[in-house]
Amino acid sequence: MFDYMTLRFIWWAILGLLLIGFAVFDGFDLGVAMLHPFVARKDVERRVLINAIGPVWEGNQVWFILGGGAAFAAWPPLYAASFSGFYLAMLLVLLGLILRPVAIVFRGKREEPRWRETWDWLFFVSGAAPSLLFGVAFGNLFLGAPFHFDPTLRLVYEGGLLGLLRPFALLCGLVSVAMLVMQGAAWLAGKSVGEIAARARRVGAVAALALVALLLGAGLWIAIGIDGYRIASKIDFSGPSNPFGKDVAIGAGDWLLNYARQPLAALAPLTALLGALGAAILLAIGSRFAILASSLSVAGVVTTAGFSLFPFLLPSSSHPSQSLTVWDASSSQTTLGLMLVAVVFFLPIILAYTSWVYWVLRGPVTEAAIEKSEDYYY
Repeated sequence: MFDYMTLRFIWWAILGLLLIGFAVFDGFDLGVAMLHPFVARKDVERRVLINAIGPVWEGNQVWFILGGGAAFAAWPPLYAASFSGFYLAMLLVLLGLILRPVAIVFRGKREEPRWRETWDWLFFVSGAAPSLLFGVAFGNLFLGAPFHFDPTLRLVYEGGLLGLLRPFALLCGLVSVAMLVMQGAAWLAGKSVGEIAARARRVGAVAALALVALLLGAGLWIAIGIDGYRIASKIDFSGPSNPFGKDVAIGAGDWLLNYARQPLAALAPLTALLGALGAAILLAIGSRFAILASSLSVAGVVTTAGFSLFPFLLPSSSHPSQSLTVWDASSSQTTLGLMLVAVVFFLPIILAYTSWVYWVLRGPVTEAAIEKSEDYYY
């Protein structure tokens, strides 16, 4: 079995992979919801959009559940600090995710235009609110959250919901919105035909270019406008999990130190930018492979955040030395080892089943098929 330090690093990577899976797969669900009132002009077109994600959106949310479960089991202090400190924000995210199936199902219960229009806009909110708040959450990781631990290691959070809505965090929220609109448009470009696909390609290309501009702006802000965190004391990579056992220094540009130490890490932001540019080009020329470039960009964005923050999981703005890191916020070595065995066994099953579902349900959703009610539920 791996040593404690290696297990901690592996579980940091696993958490990152789960977040990438959620951003890529459920990301296009959120993106389609945000595009719904704008790309679809009439009822049958809106049904096309819903049925484009209808067979897979429930399965895509598995990545979100797996991410939360991994945080709970592998990083208990991180789970406690984030889910209690960001409680109201998390509640709004969950309400948005709950609203999605309600809107999808209830809009078809009656045929009155006002009824369906109301649920269409609620469907839009179910995509826009979580997309924005996920980005705001990542932005606050770079800024730090106001929490600390008392002598008995009980968490004390000193902030509130409005305190999370800081300018840089809101910029990261816009990055998330642009990224997921691009992902949703790329999915629609390959899953629909005709005017719907054409509108999706136009919106997606604009969103991809906006993502490039927003990423560059966020990177510049991190480089010169935000103080980063670094561990200033000796690190015991295999020591017991104790957030009191280190010193943390804060300095301008410190969030970029990992790129100086490991130049290959620069591939992550490069992938994010080139993937978005590639998606814009592929969408503009009408290629169905835009979803691949868009997904690479999404993975690059999430990986860039992870590489920049490493080894920090949740920095503390009020008590920096009590920030949670990969090396002092994990479960025991035995727990990480047993869970790794479970992941090695079950994750390939999940990936195989997901791949099979997408293969079986491949092909575009058309207005003609919707109007004939050929195997379309929504």
